[in-house]
Amino acid sequence: MKGFPEAPYIVPFAVLMALVGLGLVWPDQLWPSAGIAGQVLRLAIPAVALWWVSRPVLDFRVRHWLGTTLAGVLIFALWIAPDVIFPGYRQALPFHNAVVGFARSSLSEASRHNPAVLALRTLRAATVVPIAEELFWRGWLMRWMIQADFRRVPLGSYQAASFWVVALLFASEHGPYWDVGLAAGLLLNLWMIRTKSLGDLILAHAIANLCLSGYVIIAGKWEYWL
Repeated sequence: MKGFPEAPYIVPFAVLMALVGLGLVWPDQLWPSAGIAGQVLRLAIPAVALWWVSRPVLDFRVRHWLGTTLAGVLIFALWIAPDVIFPGYRQALPFHNAVVGFARSSLSEASRHNPAVLALRTLRAATVVPIAEELFWRGWLMRWMIQADFRRVPLGSYQAASFWVVALLFASEHGPYWDVGLAAGLLLNLWMIRTKSLGDLILAHAIANLCLSGYVIIAGKWEYWL
């Protein structure tokens, strides 16, 4: 958007967060938990925002296929490791309170047995979510914190305050999973500094989300889908 160069990086993420917030306030009115239509909307609305607003800045070129794939798998492993190693870990006070929230799934019992709902939820996690989040966190904010005219800051530029603030805010976005969110944010920040490639970050994030979605469905660990 002319006069607002941040828009392609911010708008899709803002749309994503708005949909999450509205879903918490009016879950049954907006998208009934077992309804396919609701899942379609939650996928389509951010996708339209990405296409309409962000298309000029999207770059899906991947420069480090092997490293990026391994980074995505590592993030997935880090995400589930505490709960696998220490059953009940997520119920401890730092991860189970009114401030960070509770590790409870938003999917109804009926949704968990609906293949279309699961497929759409997985597709959203592996496509629009990583694109919108990487545009915002590491495509824009990580650069904007270095210089207000962020377009003059190359992707992957390092500055300590920018690096740590983005990692901490990324962690806070993930509620009761803030600890593994922090680990993932640090790894993604490091990988952006290493690759200087939005495409690599989107792919790593997408692989991590896809692996987690598969784990949720196969192992029945629905609490990961907040």
